[in-house]
Amino acid sequence: MRLQEYWGVGPKTATLLSESLGTERAVEAIESADARTLVDAGLTPGRATRILRRANGGEGLETLTTRDTRDVYKSLLDLAEEYAVTRHAGDRIRVLTPLTDTDAMRARLDDVMAATESWRTLDDATREAVLEAFDRHDGAVGDLSAAETAVALAETDADSGVFAAVADLDTDRLAEAAVALRALDGDDRLGAGADDELDRLRGALATVEDMAADPDGVLDAVRSSARDAAEFQSAFVRHVADETGLPSSEVRDAAPEGAADAAGFVTEGLRALAAALRTRVDERETSVAADLRETVGATREEIDAAVAVVDDLAFDVSLARFTVAYDLTAPDLVETETLAVEGARNLDLLDAGIDVQPIDYAVGDHDLDVPTGDRVAVLTGANSGGKTTVLETLCQVQLLASMGLPVPAEAAAVGQVDSIVFHRRHASFNAGVLESTLRSVVPPLTREGRTLMLVDEFEAITEPGRAADLLHGLVTLTVEREALGAFVTHLAEDLEPLPEVARVDGIFAEGLTPDLELEVDYQPRFGQLGKSTPEFIVSRLVAEATDRGERSGYEHLAGAVGEEAVQRTLADARWKE
Repeated sequence: MRLQEYWGVGPKTATLLSESLGTERAVEAIESADARTLVDAGLTPGRATRILRRANGGEGLETLTTRDTRDVYKSLLDLAEEYAVTRHAGDRIRVLTPLTDTDAMRARLDDVMAATESWRTLDDATREAVLEAFDRHDGAVGDLSAAETAVALAETDADSGVFAAVADLDTDRLAEAAVALRALDGDDRLGAGADDELDRLRGALATVEDMAADPDGVLDAVRSSARDAAEFQSAFVRHVADETGLPSSEVRDAAPEGAADAAGFVTEGLRALAAALRTRVDERETSVAADLRETVGATREEIDAAVAVVDDLAFDVSLARFTVAYDLTAPDLVETETLAVEGARNLDLLDAGIDVQPIDYAVGDHDLDVPTGDRVAVLTGANSGGKTTVLETLCQVQLLASMGLPVPAEAAAVGQVDSIVFHRRHASFNAGVLESTLRSVVPPLTREGRTLMLVDEFEAITEPGRAADLLHGLVTLTVEREALGAFVTHLAEDLEPLPEVARVDGIFAEGLTPDLELEVDYQPRFGQLGKSTPEFIVSRLVAEATDRGERSGYEHLAGAVGEEAVQRTLADARWKE
């Protein structure tokens, strides 16, 4: 396959990869989602990731129809990648994309949940041993790392479930192969430990070369041990044999004949011995390397199996750790058009260590204990009441399920969609923002396929009166196009009449805590219009004001929003304290 056939690989990138890696290796790196190899070849991490996402599921990226949807998608992958046990497993997680086939979603979900069950059954010590074994894999996609990791995994107590694949490998032969691969892993020479005799010869050669670099020192040492000139040669042989560990016969064979003097004898003898040893080292290395390559060739089937098993197991264990860390559950991937959750939690809040109130919510038809049958929900309520978080949580659930991954909910029913339109509130009040927003959220509704609309405070981008008209049009268009949608707004009363398959829900603030924080029931109340509660905010400002003038101003506003309500709120907060 030509490199330029891959998305994002133009002539310059193709040339860069070909010159750095060779075409065959570059194609292999792209097909195996090996981002590190592409980055090492000169691509930026972001570009490598974009190329790999397109190569390994690019069709599903069309689901991410808005910038905010893509931001949530990237955030989810960042969270999951933190639990990768190898660098390559992290690469594979980072290039996950929504799947376009429900059967493929179910298949991946089954794999992840099986791995999760296997991981959950391990005790802490075994989990630690497994992680240490993967540390040896070091993220490389290669024969040596896979063989060593497989052997290390086989020595742990993890041998059931997804780990049974390791138990099925011939780890005895893999251990032999790992020794051979480790020895052959050097650039030009066999590594130390490949062969005892080779190591002995190399050690002797290094010593002789050091001695040859200081012939005067050797000459002095030999003279001090020789009683007379007649014993000089024997003393030289003894000294060199003692220093190098070589047999005396080998040293004697290298001794020169007819040297002019003692100094020449030492210099010529050491040079001759070093040359002889180099020849023996080269011959031994050639012979050992041939034997090692024969060992690798004989175990090629086992090595290839180890590469596949270790790579897949690292990926599965990484996703299992992510699942356990956030207590994710398998959604029910349904054929109907629906998105329904019970006990859903926002992953970003969990990651930030915030105490999260689980919520129930739904649009579409389903069997959960949440209102069913409404294609559209209009969510209303207090400022800072978590309405945007509800939309973001629904987006997280839909995206994770679309990727065949478990979701942050006690139960979920999720149908497949072709477009996810998530639009956060953007506080920019101008025609350019209105136009760009409409260009972003309307086209997915007009195309063929199933669409999920998650739109936050549409009124923030234009004047309230016209915003209500536009939002009403967007809601009715969502219904007419048989899409699903949840719309956050403060203009629900201006949207009447809503279609029959649309309902209004509300989130309610219930007062102030003793610390004057807004106390909110984040669970939406179905079929109830939520109210903004400015008296709570004004109450807090009155209570916190230290400047007399500021306090007077806030008290004036208290009269505007209802002084009695403000005073009652302050009294309730003091009573709780």
